[in-house]
Amino acid sequence: MLDVNPETVCFLIAQARLFHSKEGMVLPDMPDSPADDWGRQALEDHANDVVFQEFKSTVDDLEEDQQQAVVALMWIGRGEFGPDEWDAAMQEARDSWNEYTAEYLIVHPQLADYLLEGLYLMGYGCEERM
Repeated sequence: MLDVNPETVCFLIAQARLFHSKEGMVLPDMPDSPADDWGRQALEDHANDVVFQEFKSTVDDLEEDQQQAVVALMWIGRGEFGPDEWDAAMQEARDSWNEYTAEYLIVHPQLADYLLEGLYLMGYGCEERM
């Protein structure tokens, strides 16, 4: 069962697409886990970006378990877990959760694709396939 509203995930997908499509957007290699502070360091140049701030605000407003569900969806969408491994993905997300979930998520250049794929694999979707 998905612990976050699919509409919220669709909004995050749209914001991630906007953020990553901006000219001059350069992010280093992907982090290993949400606990890495690397995401904060990578985003220092983009801290005042309006799209990033809206994305971050949306993620920060989610409950911890909802943030963990978004991370688990991303992992399912990129193939680290199958849809039948939801509980394992959630446990991994719980174990590595910290207050920098938004930064961890947004530094993945294919975040929007991963989240959309994760939603579809879990039986949900957005109004239109983005």
